Amino acid sequence: MPPGSPTGPAGVGRPSTPDPERGNGVTDVAAFDFDGTLTTAGSVFDFLTAVAGRRPVLQAAAALSPRLAHAALVGGTVADDTKEELFTRVLAGTDATYFHQVAEEFAQSHLAGHVRPEVRRRLDWHRGRGDRVVVVSASPEAYVAVAADRLAADATIATRLEEDEAGRMTGRYVGANCRGEEKIRRLRLWMADSDLESARLWAYGNSRGDLRMLQAADTGVNVGRLGRLGRLRNFKGLDETGPLRLNG
Repeated sequence: MPPGSPTGPAGVGRPSTPDPERGNGVTDVAAFDFDGTLTTAGSVFDFLTAVAGRRPVLQAAAALSPRLAHAALVGGTVADDTKEELFTRVLAGTDATYFHQVAEEFAQSHLAGHVRPEVRRRLDWHRGRGDRVVVVSASPEAYVAVAADRLAADATIATRLEEDEAGRMTGRYVGANCRGEEKIRRLRLWMADSDLESARLWAYGNSRGDLRMLQAADTGVNVGRLGRLGRLRNFKGLDETGPLRLNG
Protein backbone atom coordinates (compact mmCIF):
# COMPACT_ATOMS: atom_id res chain seq x y z
CA MET A 1 0.00 0.00 0.00
CA PRO A 2 1.49 3.40 -0.95
CA PRO A 3 2.54 5.77 1.86
CA GLY A 4 -0.31 8.01 2.90
CA SER A 5 -2.95 5.58 1.67
CA PRO A 6 -5.81 4.83 4.05
CA THR A 7 -5.84 1.54 5.91
CA GLY A 8 -8.51 -0.33 7.83
CA PRO A 9 -12.19 -0.73 7.03
CA ALA A 10 -12.73 2.86 5.96
CA GLY A 11 -9.96 2.74 3.37
CA VAL A 12 -12.16 1.00 0.82
CA GLY A 13 -14.00 3.06 -1.77
CA ARG A 14 -17.80 3.02 -1.64
CA PRO A 15 -20.42 3.88 -4.22
CA SER A 16 -22.59 6.92 -3.63
CA THR A 17 -25.44 8.54 -5.52
CA PRO A 18 -24.46 11.52 -7.70
CA ASP A 19 -26.47 14.72 -7.48
CA PRO A 20 -28.17 15.20 -10.87
CA GLU A 21 -28.24 18.97 -10.36
CA ARG A 22 -24.46 19.16 -10.64
CA GLY A 23 -24.43 17.93 -14.20
CA ASN A 24 -20.66 18.27 -14.66
CA GLY A 25 -19.57 14.79 -13.61
CA VAL A 26 -16.83 16.26 -11.42
CA THR A 27 -16.19 14.60 -8.08
CA ASP A 28 -15.37 16.83 -5.10
CA VAL A 29 -13.45 15.70 -2.03
CA ALA A 30 -14.75 16.54 1.47
CA ALA A 31 -12.21 16.14 4.29
CA PHE A 32 -13.49 16.14 7.87
CA ASP A 33 -11.46 16.35 11.06
CA PHE A 34 -12.75 13.96 13.76
CA ASP A 35 -12.37 15.28 17.35
CA GLY A 36 -14.42 18.43 17.88
CA THR A 37 -15.56 18.48 14.25
CA LEU A 38 -17.53 15.31 13.59
CA THR A 39 -17.79 14.76 17.35
CA THR A 40 -18.40 17.05 20.30
CA ALA A 41 -15.18 16.38 22.19
CA GLY A 42 -11.71 14.89 22.22
CA SER A 43 -11.33 11.13 22.29
CA VAL A 44 -7.71 10.23 23.05
CA PHE A 45 -7.80 10.12 26.85
CA ASP A 46 -11.09 8.23 26.88
CA PHE A 47 -9.68 5.70 24.44
CA LEU A 48 -6.48 5.21 26.44
CA THR A 49 -8.64 4.68 29.53
CA ALA A 50 -10.72 2.09 27.68
CA VAL A 51 -7.53 0.22 26.76
CA ALA A 52 -5.46 0.47 29.93
CA GLY A 53 -7.78 1.62 32.71
CA ARG A 54 -8.05 4.92 34.53
CA ARG A 55 -5.10 4.57 36.92
CA PRO A 56 -2.31 4.07 34.32
CA VAL A 57 -3.64 6.97 32.26
CA LEU A 58 -3.82 9.29 35.26
CA GLN A 59 -0.31 8.28 36.33
CA ALA A 60 1.10 8.92 32.86
CA ALA A 61 -0.71 12.25 32.59
CA ALA A 62 0.55 13.33 36.01
CA ALA A 63 4.14 12.43 35.13
CA LEU A 64 3.86 14.38 31.90
CA SER A 65 1.74 17.25 33.22
CA PRO A 66 4.35 20.03 32.78
CA ARG A 67 5.03 18.88 29.21
CA LEU A 68 1.32 18.48 28.45
CA ALA A 69 0.63 22.03 29.63
CA HIS A 70 3.51 23.38 27.58
CA ALA A 71 2.41 21.38 24.53
CA ALA A 72 -1.10 22.79 24.79
CA LEU A 73 0.33 26.31 24.64
CA VAL A 74 2.93 25.96 21.89
CA GLY A 75 1.68 23.04 19.80
CA GLY A 76 3.93 21.91 16.95
CA THR A 77 6.60 19.26 17.43
CA VAL A 78 6.45 19.72 21.20
CA ALA A 79 2.82 18.58 21.17
CA ASP A 80 3.59 15.74 18.77
CA ASP A 81 6.46 14.42 20.89
CA THR A 82 4.55 14.73 24.16
CA LYS A 83 1.57 12.88 22.73
CA GLU A 84 3.83 10.07 21.55
CA GLU A 85 5.40 9.84 25.00
CA LEU A 86 1.91 9.57 26.53
CA PHE A 87 1.01 6.77 24.13
CA THR A 88 4.26 4.96 24.91
CA ARG A 89 3.77 5.14 28.66
CA VAL A 90 0.20 3.86 28.48
CA LEU A 91 0.21 1.44 25.54
CA ALA A 92 3.67 -0.15 25.44
CA GLY A 93 3.35 -3.93 25.80
CA THR A 94 -0.41 -4.04 25.14
CA ASP A 95 -1.51 -7.05 23.12
CA ALA A 96 -2.32 -5.77 19.62
CA THR A 97 -5.35 -8.02 19.17
CA TYR A 98 -6.84 -6.73 22.40
CA PHE A 99 -5.95 -3.16 21.41
CA HIS A 100 -7.85 -3.41 18.14
CA GLN A 101 -10.81 -5.12 19.80
CA VAL A 102 -11.11 -2.23 22.26
CA ALA A 103 -10.70 0.24 19.39
CA GLU A 104 -13.65 -1.33 17.57
CA GLU A 105 -15.91 -1.16 20.62
CA PHE A 106 -14.75 2.32 21.62
CA ALA A 107 -15.35 3.79 18.16
CA GLN A 108 -18.95 2.65 18.12
CA SER A 109 -19.78 3.86 21.63
CA HIS A 110 -17.92 7.15 21.25
CA LEU A 111 -19.59 7.98 17.97
CA ALA A 112 -23.03 7.07 19.31
CA GLY A 113 -22.61 9.43 22.25
CA HIS A 114 -20.69 12.32 20.69
CA VAL A 115 -21.49 12.75 17.00
CA ARG A 116 -22.48 16.32 16.03
CA PRO A 117 -25.77 16.06 14.10
CA GLU A 118 -25.25 19.22 12.06
CA VAL A 119 -21.82 18.10 10.85
CA ARG A 120 -23.08 14.58 10.22
CA ARG A 121 -25.79 16.08 8.01
CA ARG A 122 -23.14 17.97 6.03
CA LEU A 123 -21.14 14.76 5.56
CA ASP A 124 -24.30 13.01 4.33
CA TRP A 125 -24.97 15.94 1.98
CA HIS A 126 -21.55 15.47 0.40
CA ARG A 127 -22.15 11.77 -0.06
CA GLY A 128 -25.53 12.48 -1.63
CA ARG A 129 -23.78 14.68 -4.21
CA GLY A 130 -21.39 11.85 -5.09
CA ASP A 131 -18.39 13.49 -3.38
CA ARG A 132 -15.57 11.42 -1.89
CA VAL A 133 -15.54 11.78 1.89
CA VAL A 134 -12.36 11.39 3.95
CA VAL A 135 -11.92 11.57 7.73
CA VAL A 136 -8.52 13.14 8.55
CA SER A 137 -7.48 13.01 12.19
CA ALA A 138 -4.54 13.23 14.57
CA SER A 139 -6.20 10.59 16.76
CA PRO A 140 -5.25 6.91 16.43
CA GLU A 141 -6.30 5.30 13.19
CA ALA A 142 -7.29 2.12 15.05
CA TYR A 143 -10.61 3.61 16.16
CA VAL A 144 -11.00 6.59 13.84
CA ALA A 145 -11.17 4.17 10.88
CA VAL A 146 -13.97 2.22 12.54
CA ALA A 147 -15.91 5.42 13.24
CA ALA A 148 -15.35 6.64 9.68
CA ASP A 149 -16.65 3.35 8.34
CA ARG A 150 -19.84 3.75 10.37
CA LEU A 151 -20.22 7.23 8.91
CA ALA A 152 -19.89 5.70 5.41
CA ALA A 153 -16.72 7.69 4.65
CA ASP A 154 -14.61 6.58 1.71
CA ALA A 155 -11.27 6.69 3.51
CA THR A 156 -9.46 7.38 6.77
CA ILE A 157 -6.21 9.26 7.22
CA ALA A 158 -5.09 9.28 10.86
CA THR A 159 -2.17 8.70 13.23
CA ARG A 160 -0.83 5.17 12.95
CA LEU A 161 0.66 3.38 15.95
CA GLU A 162 3.42 0.79 15.85
CA GLU A 163 2.97 -2.91 16.53
CA ASP A 164 6.17 -4.88 17.21
CA GLU A 165 7.12 -8.30 15.85
CA ALA A 166 5.73 -10.00 18.96
CA GLY A 167 2.25 -8.58 18.29
CA ARG A 168 2.35 -5.91 20.97
CA MET A 169 1.82 -2.17 20.74
CA THR A 170 4.81 0.08 21.36
CA GLY A 171 2.92 3.39 21.53
CA ARG A 172 5.26 4.93 18.96
CA TYR A 173 4.06 6.54 15.75
CA VAL A 174 4.38 4.90 12.37
CA GLY A 175 5.34 7.98 10.42
CA ALA A 176 4.27 11.31 11.88
CA ASN A 177 1.44 12.53 14.08
CA CYS A 178 -1.35 13.39 11.61
CA ARG A 179 -1.87 17.04 12.44
CA GLY A 180 -1.10 20.40 10.82
CA GLU A 181 1.01 20.06 7.68
CA GLU A 182 0.94 16.26 7.91
CA LYS A 183 -2.84 16.26 7.44
CA ILE A 184 -2.72 18.05 4.10
CA ARG A 185 0.40 16.15 2.98
CA ARG A 186 -1.27 12.78 3.46
CA LEU A 187 -4.58 14.02 2.09
CA ARG A 188 -2.86 15.20 -1.09
CA LEU A 189 -1.12 11.83 -1.42
CA TRP A 190 -4.46 10.05 -1.08
CA MET A 191 -6.03 12.34 -3.67
CA ALA A 192 -3.17 11.66 -6.08
CA ASP A 193 -3.39 7.89 -5.53
CA SER A 194 -7.16 8.12 -6.14
CA ASP A 195 -6.80 10.18 -9.36
CA LEU A 196 -8.47 13.14 -7.65
CA GLU A 197 -5.66 15.69 -7.84
CA SER A 198 -7.84 18.16 -9.72
CA ALA A 199 -10.90 17.68 -7.52
CA ARG A 200 -12.41 20.62 -5.64
CA LEU A 201 -11.47 20.21 -1.97
CA TRP A 202 -13.76 21.03 0.94
CA ALA A 203 -12.19 20.87 4.42
CA TYR A 204 -13.94 20.96 7.80
CA GLY A 205 -12.13 21.59 11.08
CA ASN A 206 -12.35 23.15 14.52
CA SER A 207 -8.84 23.87 15.79
CA ARG A 208 -5.34 25.09 14.89
CA GLY A 209 -4.37 21.52 14.01
CA ASP A 210 -6.76 21.84 11.06
CA LEU A 211 -5.59 25.28 9.92
CA ARG A 212 -3.24 24.11 7.20
CA MET A 213 -5.85 21.76 5.75
CA LEU A 214 -8.47 24.52 5.60
CA GLN A 215 -5.97 26.94 4.07
CA ALA A 216 -5.17 24.44 1.31
CA ALA A 217 -8.83 23.73 0.51
CA ASP A 218 -10.96 25.43 -2.11
CA THR A 219 -13.62 25.75 0.59
CA GLY A 220 -12.46 25.70 4.22
CA VAL A 221 -15.23 25.49 6.80
CA ASN A 222 -14.88 26.42 10.47
CA VAL A 223 -17.07 24.26 12.71
CA GLY A 224 -15.35 25.25 15.96
CA ARG A 225 -17.59 26.07 18.90
CA LEU A 226 -15.84 29.44 19.37
CA GLY A 227 -16.84 30.58 15.90
CA ARG A 228 -15.41 34.03 15.15
CA LEU A 229 -13.39 33.93 18.37
CA GLY A 230 -11.47 30.77 17.50
CA ARG A 231 -8.25 30.12 15.58
CA LEU A 232 -10.21 29.44 12.38
CA ARG A 233 -12.22 32.67 12.58
CA ASN A 234 -11.24 33.74 9.05
CA PHE A 235 -13.13 30.79 7.55
CA LYS A 236 -16.86 30.61 6.93
CA GLY A 237 -19.11 28.40 9.05
CA LEU A 238 -21.59 25.69 8.12
CA ASP A 239 -24.41 28.17 7.69
CA GLU A 240 -22.34 30.17 5.16
CA THR A 241 -21.37 27.23 2.94
CA GLY A 242 -22.95 24.13 1.48
CA PRO A 243 -26.44 23.41 0.18
CA LEU A 244 -27.77 26.97 0.09
CA ARG A 245 -24.51 28.73 -0.74
CA LEU A 246 -22.99 26.86 -3.67
CA ASN A 247 -23.50 29.79 -6.00
CA GLY A 248 -22.88 32.49 -3.42
